[in-house]
Amino acid sequence: MEDKKFPVFIDGNIISFTPQCSEHIELYSKWMNDPKVRRYARWEMPRTVEDIKRWFEPREGRVQRFIGFEIWHKKDKKPIGQCGLAMIDWINGWANAFLYIGDPEYWNKNIATEATEMLVEYAFNELNLHKLQGGAAVENIGSWSVAEKIGFKFNGIQKDVMYVDGKYRNVKTYGILKEDWMKKRMK
Repeated sequence: MEDKKFPVFIDGNIISFTPQCSEHIELYSKWMNDPKVRRYARWEMPRTVEDIKRWFEPREGRVQRFIGFEIWHKKDKKPIGQCGLAMIDWINGWANAFLYIGDPEYWNKNIATEATEMLVEYAFNELNLHKLQGGAAVENIGSWSVAEKIGFKFNGIQKDVMYVDGKYRNVKTYGILKEDWMKKRMK
């Protein structure tokens, strides 16, 4: 990946959020088709470069229900994953938060924790959303432990929601309210 400056939208300590970049479509496809990365990400079908190109097509006349970012590693100067908000309900003020680190070399380094905190801060303080929600397979300890670590509240378990490795898997669901996030920040 060439050492090129991409515009920083939100700056963190280890990472920055940059806009998703059409120059990285092949990298996105690589991540989304990697068996280790996609295992619990619910990408059951192959993602081609052409599929991902459609993300960048104009969406005139439609309400924006998705905001996505690249997770850019500042020291290594490269994209390592994606995150964002999906199914945004602007009237009721909620969205589903999502995140994945596409490069396994960066797993278990607290990057997902920093990215999730940055995403929550953005959702509540820039977009004025009221609630975020998300979920992770019970076996995906890394994902749900990040949610718990930063203050998401456990809502419950949905039975047999995901089919992974020949078995139906349960999903732990989580949510966080803006008021709870603000109280946590004040401590």
